[in-house]
Amino acid sequence: MITESPPTNPKLKSVSESVVEMSEIVLPNDANTLGNILGGKVMHLIDIACAVAALRHSRKPVVTASMDSLSFKHPVKVGELIIIKASVNRAFRTSMECGAKVFSEDLQTGKIMHTSTAYLTFVALDEAKKKPVEVDPIRPETEEEIRRWRSAAIRREFRMQQKSLLNKH
Repeated sequence: MITESPPTNPKLKSVSESVVEMSEIVLPNDANTLGNILGGKVMHLIDIACAVAALRHSRKPVVTASMDSLSFKHPVKVGELIIIKASVNRAFRTSMECGAKVFSEDLQTGKIMHTSTAYLTFVALDEAKKKPVEVDPIRPETEEEIRRWRSAAIRREFRMQQKSLLNKH
């Protein structure tokens, strides 16, 4: 278990400064033949929300480096609202892990369901040279933010191990 302590410097940006919430109504053009939103459309919306969160933290251009995982728990139907909540979980040297939670809202009943979760990595770039640049660490404040901050380090370590193993073959 990672027990590393997160930074507490009040000059660092808090997680809440990177929070993004987007929503839109799922239309027939966004759906498959079953009337559920296309997985690719969900990925697109997640990528946008997480990119904005990374931009808010770094205040620099960012590019998507990876999407670690995306799990679909429940479909989002045509006519429902899709809601994406994203924030930076942790900033490393030039990269940032963003987490996204996706929800559906039945606008007739008000029922909200957690439908998907994803983790993406973004790299901040220098505007002129388009090369990676350092980003400030993030300051998690709540128990949940600290848990996500620690979990991001575990996922990063796993990504690095996986990359190393794949490069050997």
